[in-house]
Amino acid sequence: MSNSSNYTEDNIKSLDWKEHIRMRPGMYIGKLGNGSSPDDGIYILLKEVLDNSIDEFVMGAGKTIEISINNNGVTVRDYGRGIPLGKVVDVVSKMNTGGKYDTRAFKKSVGLNGVGTKAVNALSITFKVESVRDGKSKYVVFEQGELIEESVIEVSSKRKGTKVTFIPDTSIFKNYKYRNEYVSKMLKYYVYLNPGLTIVFNGEKYKSDNGLKDLLEDNNDLEKLLYPIIHLRGNDIEIAITHSKVQYSEEYFSFVNGQHTTQGGTHQSAFRESIVKTIREFFGKSYDASDIRKSIISAISIKVMEPVFESQTKTKLGSTEMGGNLGTVRSYINDFIGKNLDNYLHKNPVVAESIQKKIVQAEKERKELSGIRKLARDRAKKSSLHNKKLRDCRVHLNDMNKENRLDSTLFITEGDSASGSITKSRNVNTQAVFSLRGKPLNSYSMTKKIVYENEEFNLLQAALNIEDSIEYLRYNNIVIATDADVDGMHIRLLLITFFLQFFPELIKEGHLYILQTPLFRVRNKKETIYCYSEKEKSEAIEKLGVKSEITRFKGLGEISPDEFKYFIGEDIRLDPVMLDDNFSIEDLLSFYMGKNTPKRQEFIINNLKVELDTVES
Repeated sequence: MSNSSNYTEDNIKSLDWKEHIRMRPGMYIGKLGNGSSPDDGIYILLKEVLDNSIDEFVMGAGKTIEISINNNGVTVRDYGRGIPLGKVVDVVSKMNTGGKYDTRAFKKSVGLNGVGTKAVNALSITFKVESVRDGKSKYVVFEQGELIEESVIEVSSKRKGTKVTFIPDTSIFKNYKYRNEYVSKMLKYYVYLNPGLTIVFNGEKYKSDNGLKDLLEDNNDLEKLLYPIIHLRGNDIEIAITHSKVQYSEEYFSFVNGQHTTQGGTHQSAFRESIVKTIREFFGKSYDASDIRKSIISAISIKVMEPVFESQTKTKLGSTEMGGNLGTVRSYINDFIGKNLDNYLHKNPVVAESIQKKIVQAEKERKELSGIRKLARDRAKKSSLHNKKLRDCRVHLNDMNKENRLDSTLFITEGDSASGSITKSRNVNTQAVFSLRGKPLNSYSMTKKIVYENEEFNLLQAALNIEDSIEYLRYNNIVIATDADVDGMHIRLLLITFFLQFFPELIKEGHLYILQTPLFRVRNKKETIYCYSEKEKSEAIEKLGVKSEITRFKGLGEISPDEFKYFIGEDIRLDPVMLDDNFSIEDLLSFYMGKNTPKRQEFIINNLKVELDTVES
């Protein structure tokens, strides 16, 4: 009989609070990442600290919050009531300690009972918190969750409030970088949801007077909206609704107690349902739900007592009750929209007429598509059983009970050799591969019909599961992995055009990326360095010596699976595809993907860069 492992008292271990957080950070902040994605851990750290400051504002204390990010160090200063001085250490370092358990003090709080700041503390190289209240102050300093300095309580002339400074731990967040675009977007959401609040970020001021109406206006070209934004406010609820003239898909921004619930939840489902119900009753016709919601752009924010989220990162609401005596989330939203949207449409017959015309047009298009859609679905269903294009993974974004669901990634590759290398070296739990046959179709100015007629587009749509709504998206990260040559660039552009044309919310919500792959490999007998630019190559040669071996990669297919695993693992480099607020999607697509106009030719000539290979002596 073989010796079995001994199981004794020595095998039983109790981790203290910081060890548990550092060992399983995903339980507290979702995924780690390096800052290339808006849901990466470094942004969650900022958010957790900021949430406490927002709670102070909600409770009527402190109208301004100041944030600075310099050299990846973060400082958040609010002018709220300040943490009680005798509890400064406990609040940021003792689990199950916080002010949010007392619902009298924080009726509809953003923070989750003080777990957040403890996670920030444990996951930071240095973490300092200073509290000022009643003319006195105290500060404490931690390193990786370990208390290293605690001041005495001193008399202070500083304004009351709390100041938190932290630097994320580089051993956990590798090669991280805060992107101002993501931080800026996060802060805008905070001010949309908290009219009267001013946030100053690195000297730039953010403020909103019209809440969710401002959100929709800032995220859309107003000329492309079918009618002026319907903006309705009530107790614990705010909504904004319009329809797009050019967008095909539904788009929802949903929030609970100030949290951006990117995965929706019970409130978003009720919102979609009640819009359909109200419009049907207003017109007295049983319009199809998809026709009513087609091209809708909307936002909803509700406040719930003691909300239940389906994860620590609070991206999906699980609560069915509003709390207090307000009944269910569903009935509360239904009643509010049923009354207020109906009143609005009666008072604004021109808007009502625009909506009805849009519905009738959507119905016509749907019926024209129905035959081809059925064929396409049957085709996709058959191919899903043995889809050679898709090598799926085990964990998906909508697996809410899976800790690593935010890591779910779909690589879109060109050609068999490239997809073969990625397929062999990928993490089968979280990384899937979709292989393109060649260059996809230029879908600019085409109708949704092409998505169903073109087998490749239809299968890609089916793989992503976004036909009906982005709410059902299967992968958090969609990564275009093509060669860094002219053909590869062209394929990138054609794919981005496809997403912009039919599913722009994927880009708006930060799901689309370009995979960076190394151009060179520099190595000697002891070390190998992969270089992504000429500058990195020069630095590698300087480090490893001029006699080191230099290899240039011409395409992804040339990189062996053994090497490829380093480029799509922990050190993956991704460039997010972002939309500039100053350009409309229609104008962008028209310029780059439309007819070859003199204007575009002039742009190409003026911006053409020629790279010369330098001869190394």
